[in-house]
Amino acid sequence: MAALDAQKYTPAEESEIQAWIDRVNSLKAGASDALLDSLNADLATRSTAIGTKPSKADIALYESLAPLVKSWTPEQRTGQNGRPNIVRLVDFVQNSPLFGLNIADADKVPVDAEEILYVKPPVDAKAEKERLKKEKAAAATAAAGGDKTLVDRTKEAASAVVEKAAEVKDKVVAGEGGKKQKKEKKEKKERAPKQPAAPPAPTVLSPCLIDLRVGHILKAIKHPEADSLYVSTIAMGDAPGTDDTSEYEGQVVRTVCSGLNGLVPLEEMQGRKVVVVCNLKPVKMRGIKSSAMVLAASPRLKEGEADDHKGPVELVNPPADAKAGERVYFEGWQGEPERVLNPKKKIWETFQPGFTTTDDLEVAFDAGVVEALEGKTGLGKLVTASGGVCKVASLKGAQVR
Repeated sequence: MAALDAQKYTPAEESEIQAWIDRVNSLKAGASDALLDSLNADLATRSTAIGTKPSKADIALYESLAPLVKSWTPEQRTGQNGRPNIVRLVDFVQNSPLFGLNIADADKVPVDAEEILYVKPPVDAKAEKERLKKEKAAAATAAAGGDKTLVDRTKEAASAVVEKAAEVKDKVVAGEGGKKQKKEKKEKKERAPKQPAAPPAPTVLSPCLIDLRVGHILKAIKHPEADSLYVSTIAMGDAPGTDDTSEYEGQVVRTVCSGLNGLVPLEEMQGRKVVVVCNLKPVKMRGIKSSAMVLAASPRLKEGEADDHKGPVELVNPPADAKAGERVYFEGWQGEPERVLNPKKKIWETFQPGFTTTDDLEVAFDAGVVEALEGKTGLGKLVTASGGVCKVASLKGAQVR
């Protein structure tokens, strides 16, 4: 448990750890359905009990939950009313070296990462907003109408029309002996000459035009129609109603397809933080629209070498305490990204060759290899808005894309 002992916690995290241990004690007293459902819901957006850091709370949860999960049927694990987030935590704790449990394979809870019996359908954020708006309008109309019936309101409306018609008739008859008044022709106003539109401000060439953010993978599955693809559900800080988003477990998410199947184990995709490119134009990949891209590192190709996409591949890791949606940028190149990158301008293709990793395994931007920057040089580390550096596990001098 050396890795776990090396962890340092803030006072708030210590309090949260103790709260989880208290819940484990309640679990030992009796694992009711309500308590298990509450645990499953709370773990939906967490890799560990306190978010991303491992702690003794995870081990306490594992010791109490593992016997239960071992006895559950597939339906109880990942069915429509199952508790998949509890299963995921148990599998993570028993297999991750962070906890140092060294459990023999024969004693582990068998978990099939591909056995997902039910996937909650995403909620269209725009449609949900419109539905709530209509419900609110209907409620307001009902409140304004009081206890009157539809017949009563119809009679009142008809009576008002009759009265209005009579009033208009009286005015016409009494109006200056019934003579029609001539309408004065309105003088046409001279239109001011149209001012020419101001030319758009020139785009400053910079990697900051690429919208990089921290993403939190809430779920990842294999693409049903493509052996090389994963389909991930990722929260990346979008506002409700943003184009190409939906809702999953109370969070605004995007669907992202990535060619990582066979390169990154599926279990390593679950619940982890990544760096995502958020302003590429969405594309359909074998029938599923992908609305972002996950950044990953791979060995840089030698001159004349063909790209066979065989790896190895390592995902770019933001700091463990980074929040989903936090802006990520290269030091020295901070600025406002484009809303959507225009494929014709080739912005991604221009700057991506400069994405690399250093000998310290930090992701960085090498301005010297980007011809469009006209002789600019230097390395800028990839950092979050809160100041943490994004890294990879082991690949030095790699390409990042």
